[in-house]
Amino acid sequence: MVRQIPGMLLQHQVVVEAYLGSGGKGAVYGPAESVRCLIDERTQQVTAPGGSVVTSGSSYITTPGHRPPPGSRVTLPDGRRTTVITIARADGGRLPVPSNTQVFLQ
Repeated sequence: MVRQIPGMLLQHQVVVEAYLGSGGKGAVYGPAESVRCLIDERTQQVTAPGGSVVTSGSSYITTPGHRPPPGSRVTLPDGRRTTVITIARADGGRLPVPSNTQVFLQ
């Protein structure tokens, strides 16, 4: 049984528009989806999908099934807009720790 991060820890809400690719007028995004999460406003270096090391200005932790693609647009609770750099999954497996997804933002 996969234990998910407890809902009581998901104190924040972001709006995510999944990156679908580019079209004739630029980036194309999916419909806006509200996501309950826990925001971490810490600057840290992460490895982007292409292998380059970039600086992430914030991240959020949420349920393990949430997997926005890199380039997805995220609106933070204070109204700032940013994009997804990469995600990291933590799978607790059979251990008594919760599984979650951490989304690193520009």
